Amino acid sequence: MTAESALALTVLALVSSMTPGPNNFMLMASGVNFGFRRTVPHMCGITAGFVSLLLAVGFGLSAILLAYPALHLALKVAGGAYLLYLAWKIGTSRSMGDATSEARPMTFWQAAAFQWVNPKAWVVAVTAMSLYATPSAVFVSVIIVAAAFALVSLPSVLVWTGFGMVLRRFLADPVRLKWFNITMGVLLAATLWPMLR
Repeated sequence: MTAESALALTVLALVSSMTPGPNNFMLMASGVNFGFRRTVPHMCGITAGFVSLLLAVGFGLSAILLAYPALHLALKVAGGAYLLYLAWKIGTSRSMGDATSEARPMTFWQAAAFQWVNPKAWVVAVTAMSLYATPSAVFVSVIIVAAAFALVSLPSVLVWTGFGMVLRRFLADPVRLKWFNITMGVLLAATLWPMLR
C-alpha cells in the first residue's frame, strides 16, 4: 500500500468513525445515562464487532451477499428492526441508570453483534474493502484495512462517550434528560434513512 493510499484509508476510517451514526448516538446516550465506566464494554464491543465484520467482508462475505440478495435483504430488515427497537428503548428512557437501576448499558457482546446488523457498518465495511483490499495481496491488505479502523475506532468511541459525559450534569434535570433521550432515539431511527432510499 502506498503512502497516499494509507493516508486516504486513514481519512476514510476517521471520517466514517467520527460522523454521526447508530453507534455514536448510542454511545453518547450511554455516556449520559450510565457514565463512562459502565459504557466501556459497549465501546470495546463496537470496535471488536466492526473489525470482525471488516475481516469477514474482506475475506469473502460480501461475495456471498451479492450472490444471495435475499440474505442481504434479510440482514437489512433485521438490522433496521433492531435499530428501531434500540431507538425506542433510548427514546423512552426517563432516568439515568445507576448501579441499582434496572436499566443497563449495552454489553460487549450486544455491541459486537449489533455491528453485523448495523446498516452504516455494512456500507463502510464494503466500501473500505472494495477500495483498499487488493486482489494481489488479499490477506495483507485486508489486515491493514481492519487495523486502520481498529486504531481509529478508539478515539471515536472515546469522543462520543465523552460528549455524553459532558452533558451528564446538564441532563440531571429529568425534563432535559427526557427530551435528550427522545432526540437521541429519533436521531438513531433517522440513521435508517439511507437504507430506505
